Amino acid sequence: MAFSRRLNRRELLKALGLAGATVALTGPLDWARALDEVGAQASTGTVPRRPLGRTGVEVSALCLGGAHLSRFGSEAEAVSLVHEAIDAGIDFMDNAWEYAGGRAEEWMGKALVGRRDKVFLMTKVCSHGRDKHVAMQQLEESLRRLRTDYLDLWQIHEVIYEDDPDRHFAPGGAVEALVEAKKQGKVRFIGFTGHKDPTIHLKMLARNFPFDTCQLPLNVFDGTFRSFERDVLPELTRRGIAPLAMKTLSGNGEPIKQRVITPEEALRYVLSLPVATVVSGIDSRAVLTQNLDIVRRFVPMSQDERVALRTRVAAYAADGRFELFKSSRAYDGRIGREQHQIQS
Repeated sequence: MAFSRRLNRRELLKALGLAGATVALTGPLDWARALDEVGAQASTGTVPRRPLGRTGVEVSALCLGGAHLSRFGSEAEAVSLVHEAIDAGIDFMDNAWEYAGGRAEEWMGKALVGRRDKVFLMTKVCSHGRDKHVAMQQLEESLRRLRTDYLDLWQIHEVIYEDDPDRHFAPGGAVEALVEAKKQGKVRFIGFTGHKDPTIHLKMLARNFPFDTCQLPLNVFDGTFRSFERDVLPELTRRGIAPLAMKTLSGNGEPIKQRVITPEEALRYVLSLPVATVVSGIDSRAVLTQNLDIVRRFVPMSQDERVALRTRVAAYAADGRFELFKSSRAYDGRIGREQHQIQS
């Protein structure tokens, strides 16, 4: 089946925006070797674009996170930032039905008036195990808030509980809503997200459903504990499902604030993996400028560079202090906790 084929080296280099590099493209895929061979390539000075898995669509390698958008002091500030991001070359927009009680979608929708055709728009369904009817109702509310009649990507949000795969794939569950929404033409592509445990991602993938995308936490600390890079990323690549990286700066920027790593190290590391985009929480113009500068100058890390960085931060990675979203319920959405009868 098309969704289970293995990406060849040319496709993977293209996914990094490196298809024009002088690299031998024969023989089996060797991701580390490919990175080493193109590590000295000059950056383009623009925001790189990468294929979204097998969809045939290209998106910016940097995605504007919707959750942080809702933290601006006013709608006008949020709208201005979205406009600046689009003008700078960021066309992938992230959001979710439950972010800030809908405010994140409403502000993004206001910002996209007259610019909808310039972006790849994604939001997430937050049924959290409830039925297809709830999911389809949320879709209509998201479309209304975002001021559009279709989504480019609709993902099941926060697949983080052990029983979530069974809930979502149950008769009349959220997966049926994904299929129905795509059939109705209200959604182009479909996927799922989660930040807790790679085994839960693998349970979703084991259903052999043709997801187009999968959002997962990837950062320099991930290799030590519940590693999505080690356990999930290769499976996504094998299936041609586009990996969407998140929590690259640990979701709260703490390793940056504590000067354990720099923003450039964090972003370069993940951009050097076979991901379609990095979902970046941008809550100020300064952060937008910083991240744009990094991706515009992006040159992939070699395997040796990535190993050296992981080794340098190993002491911080071992106790999970910068990946509390994997071990603490404090980082899980309120609605999801409620649906699983977990006290806040």
